[in-house]
This record gives sequence, structure tokens and C-alpha cells, in this order.
Amino acid sequence: MDTDTTDHSTGKQSGGMHFVTTHWSVVLRAGGDEEALGELCRAYWYPLYAYVRRSGKSPQDAEDLTQAFFARLLAKNFIPAADQEKGRFRTFMLVALKRFLANEWDHQHARKRGGFQTIVSIDHDVAETRFGAELVYTEQPDLLFERQWAMTLLEQVMARLQSEYADTGRGELFAQLRACLTKDEAAPAYLELGERLHMTEAAVKMAVQRLRARYRELLRDEIAKTVAAPDTIEDEIRHLFAVFA
Repeated sequence: MDTDTTDHSTGKQSGGMHFVTTHWSVVLRAGGDEEALGELCRAYWYPLYAYVRRSGKSPQDAEDLTQAFFARLLAKNFIPAADQEKGRFRTFMLVALKRFLANEWDHQHARKRGGFQTIVSIDHDVAETRFGAELVYTEQPDLLFERQWAMTLLEQVMARLQSEYADTGRGELFAQLRACLTKDEAAPAYLELGERLHMTEAAVKMAVQRLRARYRELLRDEIAKTVAAPDTIEDEIRHLFAVFA
């Protein structure tokens, strides 16, 4: 996590943890930043794809509509429609998707099936396997969208954390300690982990504390990418965890 307290977009000191220039805040300030927005779209395509599927579309139609939506989203002058009440990226995306599905694209996309520009990489098999596993849910599509958004965000955080440990030669340490990030009753005791890792119990405890601290930093950083202002990060964290309740 960047600990510099200078806001490089404004030059202002924020005090405490620095709110770096993030993807969504860059998009909003610039009136549309294709590179920043494209990265967000690639990270969070699945909740949108799943929403379209839950709206009754076939897998092929859902894939076409999702690609067409992203193409429209990335079109010039589209983002200025994001007003203050859509300061959270997930809120803006869902509102924009609903409007998109209600307009002429929903009725005309079939004439160009599979011919839309590929904006994000959608793995059909992975998407459908994941979607099929969720069919037992009975909640409304909007709630399921938020749940999938939260799950996708946590997956992004975990992937970044795993990559950091692997890049610094601590891949095995992460693999052994990963279960300790949550209150998993099946997680092995520190003494057992120490025997596996050839570490003392105290050293394992310290390693877990550092892992959890870094996880929290990356969680805040990932959420910061999807909100427009730093004072909304904590609210967004609480909201996204509340959707699992």
C-alpha cells in the first residue's frame, strides 16, 4: 500500500492513510479514462454477466450483451452520465446495465450474434460453471449482483496477496497460512503449522498477523479503486460484507 500522504492528483496532504489516485476516481475526474475503466471492466465482468443470465438470457446472449455493454460503456462521452449518486462504481455499473438492457440493444443484438468487439475475456465454461453453482439462490437479482460483486472483489484481493507472496519467494508460506485469514474451524493450529513450515509457534503467529494486516491493506486498496472519494471506503467495506449476512 502506498503510504505517501500526498494526493498526486491534487497535491494535497490527506493525513493518515493516503487515498491514491484510483481507477474510478480517475475516470470521473477525467470524464472518461478508457485504460482505467477497461481495467475495472476486466476485473468485474462476472457480476454483470451473471445479472444478464439471471434476467433470462441464454449463455450466448449474455456473453454478447455483456461485450456490447462494455463497448458502449467505453465509448467516448459515456462516463459523464455518472453523477454524484453513482459515486460507487458497482452502483453506476448496475444502473447503466439496466438501462442498456432496456434499450434497443436488447432487441437488436441477435442480428450480430458473436460479432461484438471483445472488450473483456469471458471464459464461457468458467462463467457457466460458476453461474450453475449459484442457481440455488432465491434472492432478487440486485442482491445477488451485489453478492457477486463482493465475492469478485475478495477474489481480486486474494489473488494480489498470493501474487505478492509468490513474487517474494513465500508461496508455500501463503499456501499454509491462507486458511488463517478467516475464522475457519478447520484451519490447523499454529503449532501444527510451525511443524510444517519449520517455524516456531510464535513465528507462525507473527506471520499470520502480518498476512492479515496486508490483506486488510489490499482490501482497502481494491475498494478504493471502485469509489470516488476516500470517505466512502469504510462504508463500502461495511456494505459489501453486509450482503453476506
